[in-house]
Amino acid sequence: MKVLLRTDMFDKVEKSGVGRAIIHQKKALELNGVSYTTNPEEDYDIVHINTVFPQSYLAAKKAHKEGKKVVMHAHSTEEDFRNSFIGSNVVAPLFKKWLTNCYRQGDIVLTPTPYSKSLLDHYHIGRRIIPISNGIELDYFKAEKSWRQDFRKEFGFSETDKVIIAVGLYIERKGILDFVEIAASQPDYKFVWFGFTNLNTVPAKVKEAVTTKLDNLFFPGYYPRNLLRKAYAGADLFFFPTYEETEGIVLLEALAAKTPVLIRDIPIYQGWFEDGKNVYKGTNNKEFKEKITGIVEQKLPNLTKEGYKVAQERSIENIGKELKKIYEELLSE
Repeated sequence: MKVLLRTDMFDKVEKSGVGRAIIHQKKALELNGVSYTTNPEEDYDIVHINTVFPQSYLAAKKAHKEGKKVVMHAHSTEEDFRNSFIGSNVVAPLFKKWLTNCYRQGDIVLTPTPYSKSLLDHYHIGRRIIPISNGIELDYFKAEKSWRQDFRKEFGFSETDKVIIAVGLYIERKGILDFVEIAASQPDYKFVWFGFTNLNTVPAKVKEAVTTKLDNLFFPGYYPRNLLRKAYAGADLFFFPTYEETEGIVLLEALAAKTPVLIRDIPIYQGWFEDGKNVYKGTNNKEFKEKITGIVEQKLPNLTKEGYKVAQERSIENIGKELKKIYEELLSE
């Protein structure tokens, strides 16, 4: 059995969750002895496609003609496309139609969570949809003692500074407007947002938020994983105010790094995250501010051990085992 992992326009998705997912899949297959290639010129039995570019669609069509099996990985939905870029809400229904056409090319469709599966069930794709986490490299995010100091030294933060970080694109859906508003209301804490989006592609209110000048607010741009893991280690809190996700790989990274976590209470996280048990949740900025203070001032219990268990369940090795089983079942059909 040999798998072709398509990496169409990888330079365009490398810094996104889809890019991380592809990297994770390579590692997962290696750990489980599954032969794979990223070269479409090589022979293969199954093609695994993570993107919805035209060439990805055509690759699926070509594979079917050659008698190959096709796995389409549904990382995107109409719901998480909304409130992202200029005009995204206008074209969202058309994007949904394109997604549906792409996903129908799969003999099976994979998607990161039961929640995203529930959304896709209403797309009438007509294919079996299997929820499977994008996974997390536990060992990679296991903090070394020096990382906290490295991170704080780079940003000029003292050991006693209370530092809150977030990771994501500069899009409204990620909760960036709330992040800036909260930073402005809590000047005694440091707020750092890691990630980048061309400001010419986002609405004016997002651009205004990112260009806000506050002494305690920082937008250092995109950070590669080897630096971002130091930020997780050096932060007092990972704040994830996103309004919509299909999973949220950066959330798993924070849990793996045993960073305290505060998330928005949204449907996707019902059933695997419980407020006050393995993470903290909030529904509005008032609640967020109260819990931020409680967490960073250590007035609320530390939940990182329980949060880490969630990451453990989604380890890269475990995900690789699931992928291998799915591939084998697909070939035997």
